[in-house]
Amino acid sequence: MEFTRLRRLRGKKFLRELLRENTLSVSDFILPIFVVPGKGRKEEIPSMPGIYRFSIDNLNREVEEAEKLGIPAVLIFGVPESKDESGSPAYHREGIVQKAVQEIKKEFPHMGVITDVCLCSYTRHGHCGIIRYGRKETTSFEIDNDKTLKVLGKIALSQAEVGADMVAPSAMVDGQVKAIREVLDENGYRDTGIMSYSAKYASSFYGPFREAADSSPRFGDRRSYQMDYHNREEALREVEADIEEGADIVMVKPALSYLDVIREAKEAFNFPLAAYSVSGEYSMVKAAAQKGWIEERKAVLEILTSIKRAGADIIITYWAKGAAKWIGG
Repeated sequence: MEFTRLRRLRGKKFLRELLRENTLSVSDFILPIFVVPGKGRKEEIPSMPGIYRFSIDNLNREVEEAEKLGIPAVLIFGVPESKDESGSPAYHREGIVQKAVQEIKKEFPHMGVITDVCLCSYTRHGHCGIIRYGRKETTSFEIDNDKTLKVLGKIALSQAEVGADMVAPSAMVDGQVKAIREVLDENGYRDTGIMSYSAKYASSFYGPFREAADSSPRFGDRRSYQMDYHNREEALREVEADIEEGADIVMVKPALSYLDVIREAKEAFNFPLAAYSVSGEYSMVKAAAQKGWIEERKAVLEILTSIKRAGADIIITYWAKGAAKWIGG
């Protein structure tokens, strides 16, 4: 009878809010931003309505809006002017991400700046590491783990040197956190954090991002180094390994189809945990909302709350600005 009365009382708005177990906050969000070379560029990504690529001269407006909304950090992805076989533009001192970090830190010193550490946007082949080819280049290849680790270390160091607060290795090669931590520490960047893409699945939800970052593989796929979506225990092993190697934050990506993994990772390790609500999740909701099939605001806040309810401390989301406005409003 007591429970029945409580259910009736939940109909009262004030009590429903008082008894709410999980509440979204703007401080939960990280906003991803795509940066491109040139000037005067603000280009909407066709498969991600409302999301843009910015040249550095237009970047400040986006970061300023995020800061005013209370979003504590941005995650920077670079789309370089040139690519090569080894991804060297990713660690160039005058690279697109390096310039973006310097600009943001100059104008917005209190904004947290996190940088992606990967090779897929910087290599001609579009894979996340250095390729070792077999007899037929387009059908037989594997990631050279040791060579890739060296390059990832160079990228992370180049980003730390220009002011990145945290680097986010997403290549999913063995030992990436340990290798990056060692390089940063040896060069005096012990306070530069690492947010590792620990459980990054080979997902069908990445398509719009690959358009945005020009990072689609030119041949093959990434199943050999990203995780099989059938697996759950493997994700926990990957998270544990990254914690042991020195990660400050671990991540599950994507978020919506992997709420069980988020929950188990949080329960198993009680460690700072991020979840990436990826481009495909964003674009599906946008498309349905544009058709009038769902109400975007309600759907988005429900999705983001489910990610937090599952155990994520941090949510990387393209809805960061919109959700911040809805929460504040």
